[in-house]
Amino acid sequence: MDDRWIAERMSRIDASGIRKAFEMAKAMKNPINFSIGLPDFDVADPVKEAAYEAIRAGRNQYSVTQGVPELRSKIQEAVDATFHHADRQVMVTSGTAGGLLLAVSAVVDPGDEVIVFDPYFVMYNHQVTLVGGKTVLIDTYPDFRIRAEDVAQAITPKTKAVIVNSPVNPTGVVATAEEMQKLALLCKEKNVLLISDEVYRAFCFDRPFSTPAEWNEDVLVVDAFSKSYGMTGWRLGFAHGPTRLIQEMAKLQQFSFVCAPTPFQHAGVKALDQDLTPHVEAYRRKRDLVVAALSEGYDLPYPEGAFYAFPRAPWGTASEFVAEAIRRELLIIPGNVFSRRDTHFRISYAVGDDTLKRGLEVLRDLARHCERS
Repeated sequence: MDDRWIAERMSRIDASGIRKAFEMAKAMKNPINFSIGLPDFDVADPVKEAAYEAIRAGRNQYSVTQGVPELRSKIQEAVDATFHHADRQVMVTSGTAGGLLLAVSAVVDPGDEVIVFDPYFVMYNHQVTLVGGKTVLIDTYPDFRIRAEDVAQAITPKTKAVIVNSPVNPTGVVATAEEMQKLALLCKEKNVLLISDEVYRAFCFDRPFSTPAEWNEDVLVVDAFSKSYGMTGWRLGFAHGPTRLIQEMAKLQQFSFVCAPTPFQHAGVKALDQDLTPHVEAYRRKRDLVVAALSEGYDLPYPEGAFYAFPRAPWGTASEFVAEAIRRELLIIPGNVFSRRDTHFRISYAVGDDTLKRGLEVLRDLARHCERS
């Protein structure tokens, strides 16, 4: 194949380091896989039954682009009850990834700037690159807090949007209400779109979840059923924001994803009735195990949500440390997958307890290796 057939922008988009780890795990005999952000619980049986029933009932065709009315209406009712905004409309998307891509495509022109906090979820900068924009990274080390004054300094006449994620993938840090309020009001003042990725909002262990949409009616929220309901493969998400923006995103969805999978949209109505408390408590307990195990030998910014921790490598670069961990059958992700820095590494503790204990013992031994060196 002639390389000239490949668009130049593809040279600026790397394969996901997380997916590389996923492929590596397949080749290992007995891997301890802390690399992938997959919930270790299955979809609830009532939700599965709702999907089966939708399929059996022949609800297998395209839905309307913005989502089946039953699901969209149920989400809209919850959104209206929370925000009481005069102009906040809901659409169903193909996961959070689909919602983010629609948003970035609808908003960012070539040359526009999008502010992203470092460390960041790997998808953000590549989606901005895809539409010809420029990602402007704001360093949040060492505590991974959001500082509105840093954002204010980074805003230029070319700034079109800011993307914020809380609880944060990869750090597990949860933004405070004050941090979100300051960011929301700054974006409102500067007339910059704020996009809030809230896919982990259910997993807040130590403080209530705060969305910037509480203080700024123009915030676009993207969310999904993927993490909260164990439905990562079902590709079911949603977005809500100003009607004008949602309409443009729906227009793009017509010519890209078309719609989210129809049977799973019907099942999503049932999913919204499920009690997530047992899963949240299970991950809170796993988080506590991680913090206790890594309290000695690691500098670990306290993870307050999601199911990730982002310790600093106790020796070498994060890449060197991860390479040694992999030699011991422990799959973790070096921080440079999520950051300009190569100092920390991400672990996902969304695993069974036995696997978690095995992996934490390897990490403790790796820290002791540093002491012996």
